[in-house]
Amino acid sequence: MSGAGRKTVVTVGPALAPDGTDGGTLPAMDADASLLQRLRDGDEQAFTALVERYHSSMLGLALSFVSSRAVAEEVVQDTWLAVLRGLGRFEERSSLRTWLFTILVNRARSTGVREARSVPVADAGPAVDASRFGPSGGWAVPPEHWIEEAENRMDAAKLSELLRGGLAVLPPRQREVLLLRDVEGLSSAEVCQVLVISEANQRVLLHRGRSRLRQLLESELGGGPR
Repeated sequence: MSGAGRKTVVTVGPALAPDGTDGGTLPAMDADASLLQRLRDGDEQAFTALVERYHSSMLGLALSFVSSRAVAEEVVQDTWLAVLRGLGRFEERSSLRTWLFTILVNRARSTGVREARSVPVADAGPAVDASRFGPSGGWAVPPEHWIEEAENRMDAAKLSELLRGGLAVLPPRQREVLLLRDVEGLSSAEVCQVLVISEANQRVLLHRGRSRLRQLLESELGGGPR
């Protein structure tokens, strides 16, 4: 995974993908603004570019709500149709990306293939003790055993496979929050808007989802906290 003398630190949380504060999201927002203007000017290539940018992410999120990939594909297709039909009414009170995901979630929920989900804040506690995390959600002190095992046994492809597998087995609402926050880089406020949940519930779901992924990775890498 790395050359001699190098240490690879594996993290779960904001390091999974750019969060809204690390500079990775702003260029995407600028590009979306450009695409939006082109769409309103009737540029068909802009719509193609928008689909290429977000279709895969939207499909992954839709799968959190519905029972099969075929249904998820239908939800995504319905979302793209709604985007085209509603473009003239989009008032830019949110980012284009947030608007897309909001439409997607509304379409997915309206299919009725899953019951409405609401995770109580008093649900089961996190899989990893909260004292082990810093304010940003990362490790307060990185577990050395984890780092050593990652150096010796894991490569990027295997780690990516583990993360995908871990996301797949999370409770649906935790997976939705993690996908939007740590994969798509939406802010806390945007996630609350898309999923129509409170800030407090969003924080709990995010923490529990990250905790369970960390637990999975520690287990697969051969050890937890010493």
